[in-house]
Amino acid sequence: MNATESRRRWWPRSVRAIAALAAASTAAVILAGIGWWVHHDVYRQSTQIAEDQAKDQLWAICDKLQEGVIPDSTSTVPYEVVATGRRTAVAYGGGMGDFDPGTHHVMPAPPKALRAELITTVRLPANPDYDPSDKFSVASGTNQVVTADISADVLSNDKAAALGVAADANLRAYVVVLPHTAEAITETTDRLLLRAGLVGLVLIAAATYFAVRIALRPVEAIRVLTASVTANDPRERVTVPATGHEITALATTINTTLQRLDNAAAQQRRFVADAAHELRSPLTTMLTSLEVALAYPERTDWPAATTTAARQTRRLQALTEDLLLLARLDTRTPVAGPETVDLTALASQLTEQYPLTERPLTLTCDGTAPAHAHGNPDEYERLLRNLMDNAARHAAHRIHVTIRNQDAWVVLTVHDDGPGVPTEDAERIFERFVRLDDARSRDHGGTGLGLAIARDLAHRHGGTLTLTPRTLGACFQLRLPLAPTPAEK
Repeated sequence: MNATESRRRWWPRSVRAIAALAAASTAAVILAGIGWWVHHDVYRQSTQIAEDQAKDQLWAICDKLQEGVIPDSTSTVPYEVVATGRRTAVAYGGGMGDFDPGTHHVMPAPPKALRAELITTVRLPANPDYDPSDKFSVASGTNQVVTADISADVLSNDKAAALGVAADANLRAYVVVLPHTAEAITETTDRLLLRAGLVGLVLIAAATYFAVRIALRPVEAIRVLTASVTANDPRERVTVPATGHEITALATTINTTLQRLDNAAAQQRRFVADAAHELRSPLTTMLTSLEVALAYPERTDWPAATTTAARQTRRLQALTEDLLLLARLDTRTPVAGPETVDLTALASQLTEQYPLTERPLTLTCDGTAPAHAHGNPDEYERLLRNLMDNAARHAAHRIHVTIRNQDAWVVLTVHDDGPGVPTEDAERIFERFVRLDDARSRDHGGTGLGLAIARDLAHRHGGTLTLTPRTLGACFQLRLPLAPTPAEK
């Protein structure tokens, strides 16, 4: 097992677990930052409190010295008072006895330049009796102290004698700032923060897990209902929650998608059925004609039978080509390397070359200015020919084609003077295999695919094809984006 597979194995797979892990990780980072800030702030404030306590003790000692009273040795804060011209300490207490200052003073002698108050550091000698568990025990090495000096001018001879110093001696009081209090408070705070942080992480992860679990219940219900949708029964729909949040939008989108799939499946089934029906009709006609000819060869008009077979074969060929074109259009393949086509010239050419052999019809084209559009010339020709074929099947006497440039569009209309199209069928005629007059359309070779192909080709080139209302006949309007002329490029 490689490292990737091992990581995938142990990495959580459910959304609930991933969300809980992400929330806990984010909270851990935030809590760690807050804990670091609290740790340093508590230590700073605790150190300040220890310094303030040492200063209070220092000034209490100085007040007693100025009164000629030796401070009490039973102090909670280590201190020592030293004087010039004296080898031993004037007074000491609070754990300073471990250094045996009765033999010699531990702190430095007062300097000649006295100061009122000073926070400094001193280096203490080794303390063999140092006990880290005793918060009043003083460690050796460098320690922070607060000091205050008392000049000889302040003391009278009697007070100096009571303190056991010379009349001209200067005194300095040292009070050691114990770090134990700040460290103890900081350690206690760190333990509380650690416990609270761990409990908080567990609660955050659990709350996130169950919150996501509750939030995903509608998604699970949607998944179950979606899984039950099959090709045989595509009518199942998911329940849309009434909460109005993202799950509602998801359910609505899924129902819309299922409806589109249902419509597409129904359209495909109808298309296959219609295609089979259209293919069966010429095949049946051709097969019947050939079977009769084979059964009675001596009485068969073979030129007529051959003509019928050829006509039905051409009908099959046209239908097959239409079906293949629709299949290609359904793939939504973009137009590769579009050219610039002059629709005015193309419409004029088709109008002049259009065969009008079955009925006497007048086919005119009104368009003098060039109308350029990007696209495939063959597909544009197929589109216009389908519109003309549809008009020729329904026109009574006249077909009129117009081409105009309107703003940024090329507008082409094909108008016939036939019976027209009912308003309620204005969109239905663009569906595949739809014929409003089946018998007449089939007699004239219509398959019900021409208008559907024409609209798909119009959409493929970024345009529209609609049926515009007219009092007489049917008028199809094609709108395509206007392209610059080759000279303008």
